[in-house]
Amino acid sequence: MTNRIQQIKQWLTDELKLPFVSLDSASEDASFRRYFRITFEHGAPHKTLIVMDAPPDKEPLEPFATIAKQLFDIGLNVPEIFAQNNTQGFLLLGDLGSTAYLDQLSSETVDRLYGDALGALAVLQTCGPTDLPHYDSALLLNEMALFRDWFIDKHLQIVLNDDENQILNSLFNTLAKSALEQTQVPVHRDYHSRNLMVSSHNPGIIDFQDAVMGPVTYDLVSLLRDCYIAWPEEQVAEWVEGYHDIALDHGILRQPNQRQFKKWFDLMGIQRHLKAIGIFSRLYHRDEKQGYLKDIPRTLNYIIDVSSHYEELQPFHHLITTKVEPALKSHLQEKNR
Repeated sequence: MTNRIQQIKQWLTDELKLPFVSLDSASEDASFRRYFRITFEHGAPHKTLIVMDAPPDKEPLEPFATIAKQLFDIGLNVPEIFAQNNTQGFLLLGDLGSTAYLDQLSSETVDRLYGDALGALAVLQTCGPTDLPHYDSALLLNEMALFRDWFIDKHLQIVLNDDENQILNSLFNTLAKSALEQTQVPVHRDYHSRNLMVSSHNPGIIDFQDAVMGPVTYDLVSLLRDCYIAWPEEQVAEWVEGYHDIALDHGILRQPNQRQFKKWFDLMGIQRHLKAIGIFSRLYHRDEKQGYLKDIPRTLNYIIDVSSHYEELQPFHHLITTKVEPALKSHLQEKNR
């Protein structure tokens, strides 16, 4: 780490000729990327900027840089790129601040903040880049496999029998089919309260480098059924209905069908939450990052609640509530002793 910081300082001073005052850690994410905030002397063109440190052998810069420029050009509030060093894996970016939506969300602020976020989402889905990788069946299924491999097998150490494995396989295929039959649009893929920043032009949008062409409800469910904060289901349903109408007005959806849209939304949420729980478990066991474990119960609760409302998901709902949920509760009790 010390060597990388020294390389950043040399890049800033020797190549870019930037007389900065300080270089401080800004944030890390669930990948190998790190971010540093550089502060300049009073009177400089920018008070602060951000350096992204992405080791080239682990996190290539080009996907982020390419999509950042495309989103910036359509008017979304993403970090502006001021300099790029592909060889060393550094980007010099505009600073969207340090206040995430998650820090400011409350019952008093949520309608305003989510209103801005839903407006920006409509711009992304209407005007965003379409030359993106497709969220195909293989990717959807591979993501859901993380739930079985890292959460059920590794984290909870549950051994499923053949019938139970078949229930999961059937569920995964149902969710993939639902995702693929939806209108396909540009998808941020992590459009939630930790990647939306409170700024002068809400929302500031970060962490978009994994964008794909995918289901119209994917980013919507990432926002409204956030793994890091939950809202009353009646309120979520109202937001979904409202975005259905926005999507119609913008030509994202061609035919009104609120019931179908809500089902797409619900099933998309299960797919995303299975993936998220698998990733949270993998971050703990493989990468020694335990901060995400506390978000697993909330995320699993979404899955339990939604699956209870659909007849075709009852075998899976029974499996989750009788075998997986009790095992998680037992695991948490053991861990807290």
